[in-house]
Amino acid sequence: MILDYFSQVYIYPRKYSIMKLTSKGRYAVMALVDLARFDNINPVSLRDISLRQGISLDYLEQIFSKLRKNEIVQSVRGTQGGYILNKKAKEIKLTNIFDAVDEKVKTVQCKKESKKGCNGKSTKCLTHNLWDELENHINNFFKEKSLEDLVKDNTERRI
Repeated sequence: MILDYFSQVYIYPRKYSIMKLTSKGRYAVMALVDLARFDNINPVSLRDISLRQGISLDYLEQIFSKLRKNEIVQSVRGTQGGYILNKKAKEIKLTNIFDAVDEKVKTVQCKKESKKGCNGKSTKCLTHNLWDELENHINNFFKEKSLEDLVKDNTERRI
């Protein structure tokens, strides 16, 4: 079951385990796709991204601070300033973005190396390996998808 609630996506695979992707990760990807679409012309201001994507300017500033520290983007000063990508869009994977903004995609609450289960019991639940495998698939998907892929997908849908 998928439920979008207060800008967080939850997948409830079973009663005790939750996968959560917060608005921080989703907005970082949205903003960078927007940036990748316009970055070849001039640096892009956060204000423009904010207006086009409907994301709070204050929130974008927090996100871009982390993206800059992790060398995903560069800031350009001046009246025509803004942000540009630090690498080509095809070299920036979604995993890089999520890592930069401290976003973790997990489908179980317990740690993989822990012997204790997600439900607080001494053993892992019967479906633990299923959710663990799902987490691996999701993270592998994010490792393969680049900003360029998303820009192309967006362009193709407009036609």
